[in-house]
Amino acid sequence: MRHTTLGRSAVSVTGLSFGAAGIGNLYTPVGPDQAAAAVEAAWDAGIRYFDTAPHYGLGLSEWRLGEALRTRRRSDYTLSTKAGRLLEPVPGAETAPVGDDLANGFAVPATHRRVWDFSADGVRRSIDESLGRLGLDHIDIVYLHDPDGHEEEAFEQAYPALERLRSEGVVGAIGAGMNQTTMLTRFLRDTDVDVVLCAGRYTLLDQSALTELLPEAAARGKSVVVGGVFNSGLLADPRPGATYDYATASPILLDRALRMDAVTRRYDIPLRAAALHYPLRHPAVASVLVGTRSAAEVTDAAAQAGRTIPEDLWAELRDEGLLTEDGALS
Repeated sequence: MRHTTLGRSAVSVTGLSFGAAGIGNLYTPVGPDQAAAAVEAAWDAGIRYFDTAPHYGLGLSEWRLGEALRTRRRSDYTLSTKAGRLLEPVPGAETAPVGDDLANGFAVPATHRRVWDFSADGVRRSIDESLGRLGLDHIDIVYLHDPDGHEEEAFEQAYPALERLRSEGVVGAIGAGMNQTTMLTRFLRDTDVDVVLCAGRYTLLDQSALTELLPEAAARGKSVVVGGVFNSGLLADPRPGATYDYATASPILLDRALRMDAVTRRYDIPLRAAALHYPLRHPAVASVLVGTRSAAEVTDAAAQAGRTIPEDLWAELRDEGLLTEDGALS
């Protein structure tokens, strides 16, 4: 298993990481016992990097993750959260129905509203509030979360605030997390981030991170955490109606995924295992972040991560024209 130290901190991550959006009631409710069991299963599987955000369930994910890790020695795990959305209480919403926040993707009561804020004060306030929900006195990694529409404020105010918090020891490593590569590449070129989180842009169906982002990270000795390796579902279970980037997959993408599935099955490898392993072939990729919501899903992800993928499988995907870039540079 690959171990990577991020920047000048002692923060390290390994190949498979726990994405905690699911235990924040992403799309459907998850009970507290199920959420705790998912984190416990991750720990038992050897996972030691956990990622969350205030956005996930209006803080529910942070609360649950902090509670589940409270008995663990702090130096034994790495935790990341994000800044950029402040949670403002909604007056009179204490009895809001559970599904009221589904417009934002989470089956939780809409007791708060999300307010975009990439100001220096907003970043510091966000991290202070996350520390309270997590029950911690420092956070290993903080990403600026989806600053797509706030680029200049993110670079001119939010990033310098993270630098100060890193120098104060409140934060171990700093970076940005997005579903695009252009701005992440700018973070690598123009700032002193330690790590970036790239979701959905380095997968078996989308290798756009290979154009600039991954070469830039490799050249600068920076780390990349890859999320969204299943492109929201298609690469986990390719079938009619499956989703690609949170919308129904097009017939062209579905056909491509089914053809990939046929290749991987010839090697007795599930497509989801190949999808999970693929990003780790690049030396700049420190970890693959998999969103899980139950002990069973964690156990399956760990089992797929533990498989050995034969080199011939990657070669056949290329030969069939299904994988235009391999990315195995090491």
